[in-house]
Amino acid sequence: MPAVDLQETAEHYILTAELPGLTREDIDIQLRDGRLTLAGARRERGITCEQYHRVERGHGSFSRTFQLPVPVDVDRVSADLHDGVLTITCPKAHDASMRRIDVM
Repeated sequence: MPAVDLQETAEHYILTAELPGLTREDIDIQLRDGRLTLAGARRERGITCEQYHRVERGHGSFSRTFQLPVPVDVDRVSADLHDGVLTITCPKAHDASMRRIDVM
C-alpha cells in the first residue's frame, strides 16, 4: 500500500503518492462523483538469487479511494510521475450555481 498525502489549497486538491518502481502503465487513476481512486499493481521482482535476507517492499494490486469535499474540474485534472512520486492535481470547480452562504 503506497504512502499517500492529500492536501488542499485555495484552488486545488493535491495528492502525492510514493510509488517506487512503478511505471505509468502500472497506475490507474479515476475520478467519479467526487471520489478520486488510485489503483495499480506492483509486480514481483524477477531477480533470481539463492536467498533473500529481507523483503520489505510488497507486491500485488492496491487501490485507495478518497472522497473530495467539493467538486473538481475534471477536464483540468493532471497527473505526473517523477522519481517514484506520483502527484495528482485536481483544480476545484468554480460553479456559479454553488456558493457559500454565511449565517448572519
